[in-house]
Amino acid sequence: MRTGAAAGTRGYFHEAARYSSDAEFLAIVLPFVQAGAAAGEPVMLALGERNEGLVRAALPDLCGLTFIPGEKQYVTPAHAIRTVRDRLAARTADGARQIRIVGDVPTAGWHRWARYEAAVNRAYDDFPVWGLCPYDTRSTPPEVLADVARTHPRLHTADGGHVVNPDFENPEAFLTDRLLQPRPAEPGPALLDTAVAGADQVRHLVRDLAAAELAQDHVDDLVLAASEVVTNALVHGREPVRLRLWRAPARVVVAITDGGCGVRDPYSGLLPARRSASAGLGLWLCHQICRDVGFHRDEDGFTVRLVAGPG
Repeated sequence: MRTGAAAGTRGYFHEAARYSSDAEFLAIVLPFVQAGAAAGEPVMLALGERNEGLVRAALPDLCGLTFIPGEKQYVTPAHAIRTVRDRLAARTADGARQIRIVGDVPTAGWHRWARYEAAVNRAYDDFPVWGLCPYDTRSTPPEVLADVARTHPRLHTADGGHVVNPDFENPEAFLTDRLLQPRPAEPGPALLDTAVAGADQVRHLVRDLAAAELAQDHVDDLVLAASEVVTNALVHGREPVRLRLWRAPARVVVAITDGGCGVRDPYSGLLPARRSASAGLGLWLCHQICRDVGFHRDEDGFTVRLVAGPG
């Protein structure tokens, strides 16, 4: 049976908590972690260096905790979802009745992490998991805290309470609202701006131009991602298909634009498509291997923007 506030529920029990001091952080996290360990439940913590240090210092002898460095867990939203699902599946297969997770979700580049917080309500709902997402009000911007309230169905209060969140929004509505983002500023004039007719042409162009700036593994990832997006644009979009490329120190940006309506699935890029032949699987792959992926629409059409390089 599941224990604690999640007892009697199925799937993902997703809570947010706010704290304004180290003592308040520990008052929220330590009882959660200790109760899980006492019940024999797997407990995973993906924290920033400071918060991990606080927990380790407070619980030096507590067994049963798995610490995952936050910078390795939260590489990209799609990567985080995939790796967490893999861990949850493994622990469930081993017989876990409940798994507890504490995660310091990044706030830098919040647009994509806001989508993550909404999407995991579905992505982790296959598993008996209790997730606690603590946010530091000393450093978290008000607009981020507003999104945190919109993406968490439950709240974990500083005094140990667990309440239904009245501000929680349907995840698909939130994700639909955040699917597109404003067109970002690029690093100067495009090095390449051309119409393309096929994936082979794109692979050659991107490989040649990216190799001057990126390590080979990042070049290979960008070539694969650009090929997937161009194929999607030619099959599912509307010609002409336009390829633009910019180079900056340790970074290459590729933008692929077509005249179609673009993606409509609110989970695009965050969850794999159910049918392997669909465009959604290619976009999910792009989110796995690129530093960043964004969608925007303007008078030029629908654009998928890929950023490659070290994180």
